[in-house]
Amino acid sequence: MNHDADQQHPAEANPGHAYRRLAEALATARNHQDPETRRRARERGRRWRDVLSGMADGRLTIGSRTPVAGLPAWVTPEVVRGGFATGKPAAGGPLLAHEAEAARRAGVPENRRDLFAYWLSEEGLGLLHELLDSGRYEVTVPEEAALLTVAWLARAGETEAALDLVGELAPFAGLLRFTPKPSGLPAPDPGAVHRRTVGDAVDALARRTPSRAVETQREALTVWQPFGDELLALWLETADEDGRVLARAPGADWRGRGGELLRRYAGLALRHTYCTKHLDPRQNLAILRNALEETVAGRELDARGSGLLRHAVTSMVRRRGLPGSARLTALRREQAAQAALPSHHALARLVLRRLAGLPRETGAAEIEPLLLPVGAREARETGLPAGAAIPAALRRPVEAALSAPVGTLVERGLVPSAEVLAELVPQLVAVTTARAYPDESLRTLAAAGHRAFRDRRSLLLLNLERQVRAEELPWVRAVAGQRSDPGTDTETALTLRQLGELAVQAFPATVLPNPLVRELAVLARQAELGAPLVEELAADIFMGTFTPKFLAAARVAAELLGGGSLYERYYAVDYRAIRDMAITEAAEAQNRQTRPRTSPGFAKLCAERARPSSSGREHGSGYGYGSTAANGTVIEQAQILTTHNLATLVHRVGIVPATGWEDLARRSFGTVCRLTARIHGNPRPLATIKDTAYAWRQMVFHLSLCTAAERDRTLAWLAEEAERRPGHVAGRLYPAVTGLCQVAEGGSADSGAGRRLLGWSTTGHWMREDPGGAVRR
Repeated sequence: MNHDADQQHPAEANPGHAYRRLAEALATARNHQDPETRRRARERGRRWRDVLSGMADGRLTIGSRTPVAGLPAWVTPEVVRGGFATGKPAAGGPLLAHEAEAARRAGVPENRRDLFAYWLSEEGLGLLHELLDSGRYEVTVPEEAALLTVAWLARAGETEAALDLVGELAPFAGLLRFTPKPSGLPAPDPGAVHRRTVGDAVDALARRTPSRAVETQREALTVWQPFGDELLALWLETADEDGRVLARAPGADWRGRGGELLRRYAGLALRHTYCTKHLDPRQNLAILRNALEETVAGRELDARGSGLLRHAVTSMVRRRGLPGSARLTALRREQAAQAALPSHHALARLVLRRLAGLPRETGAAEIEPLLLPVGAREARETGLPAGAAIPAALRRPVEAALSAPVGTLVERGLVPSAEVLAELVPQLVAVTTARAYPDESLRTLAAAGHRAFRDRRSLLLLNLERQVRAEELPWVRAVAGQRSDPGTDTETALTLRQLGELAVQAFPATVLPNPLVRELAVLARQAELGAPLVEELAADIFMGTFTPKFLAAARVAAELLGGGSLYERYYAVDYRAIRDMAITEAAEAQNRQTRPRTSPGFAKLCAERARPSSSGREHGSGYGYGSTAANGTVIEQAQILTTHNLATLVHRVGIVPATGWEDLARRSFGTVCRLTARIHGNPRPLATIKDTAYAWRQMVFHLSLCTAAERDRTLAWLAEEAERRPGHVAGRLYPAVTGLCQVAEGGSADSGAGRRLLGWSTTGHWMREDPGGAVRR
């Protein structure tokens, strides 16, 4: 695809990005109407100023895995959008409330260095042992697990390991927070996950304020229209037999009742301020009221006033009927029923009452009782009508707090995308990882630490540096010997297979997002399955090289798809040559003293395959290292050769979709059609075209694992299904479907009317062209 990039040479971090983000934050902090949004924007601005000042004075090296001078890689940095470190450690800053309270109880100065020394005393270690055994603590950043690990090692008799860990932590004792916040809650259920906590649901519902439009309508129906009926009835008493109002002068009793209505009006106007139509002198109610004020005061209406009054009365009777008539009574009954419907604001208050007894820090094991219609007792206590249903807008934040097995959340539609699934997987991986420790208190600590580590934001890294792994943390290394033999950890392999199947079956047309790939890779390493999983690379900072695991993943794909599969033929891949290349590079690597950081053969192959659609150029040992679009064409070829993890999940992890590969292929084509529909009339369609091509690639993979009968049946269905779509969709898909069918019949995807569907191009993509609604046959 063509992308306009304004970034610098990718070997350098661009301060222009930080300047733009700072400007955006300052503008929001100055102009946004919401005070909370302005506050968050000011905090973002502070962080971006820290980034810029750190880059200017050399304290920050953006692009390095140790971006902050003086801090080792294991220290969790504060990171802002784009992977920029601010220079501050996430576990730093002023003492938190629980730290200050601990210092006061211990009788030590309120600073972290003295607290660190206290926790290593006999009394301090005893308190840490109590915390370990209870499991009632909350690790929010990985560093908070460090001193609990020291305490565990000391109690387990691992004195030397405990001292070594203390020695590594000590230089940062005054800077970092090494103990967690005590909690009133036990460790979370290991088999359940949740998208949001009960506290998140409470905060979302608490923000529900009364809708001014709804309350204005409610006030008009329940206050001002009934009052207008009373005014109308009073004036109709002055009409003659022909219905002409003020045909006779009103008596004293009439004026007395009119004065009472005016006094009531004054009170209503003070209490009910949403609806202001009654103040508009052009409105019928205001005309009737003004005329009443004049008449009660003893002043005769002039000709204009009398004319306005008669017109208002006539139009009100004509439109609504006479007061007390069946017509008007039915209308008012219907309006009263509508006005009696409870507001979302009132129902949100009710749901908040139901949530009040639940712990805020976790999900809710059951949400059905929280979302039942208003009960009889609740109706008496709140004034809400019994049986009133909780609307969807209020159900959503509560449903997001459901704590249940991840498969249940997917089935119930609470996990709408692979990206959301990636948010939940760390909770499961944390538990699975921790189960390798035989000691229960250490398992609980390891799970809490892993969850916190997965919340650590990724850094912007250059020059093939990799993100810090959990096993590099000093406190994780210190207890690594306590783990059971990972080679026998069948539970880890089972979890990996279940998660892989869930992701592919639930979202068959979506490439696995990087956060999910990283979590699955953790399990794959622990299970020792030899399952290389690769991330999606960013085209704007791509440097033309690939790590060796990309070639390893392509070799796995060759083992699964080589020998003439539909996938191999459609994308014109020589998987035999890839196997040979992998074997050669592996042999060369064994003869070297250092492990190779790149696979030059794989990078060259991707660049050569991309050249027909790319203007990428060679830079030393890198390929495609130029425009974002040229880089994208090379990266896409790497995704094609590796199947972007699908082959690894099938061939090494052993995933098998319960609904079968044919079902996944058809569902993927449904996504292809939906995405293609978004191209028409889109002024910037290139990102959508890329996603369409990626969904198409997933579909071709699924088709390649079908039986011959399933494949032929599905290909015929594809052609028919494409023609059923609107003309602009059918026309754009025709070349791709034709090319795929030609390959299945032994031909080429790019011959005749067929086209191979790829996502990136440097010369303009053929899917941008408007097919004019015609399906070529």
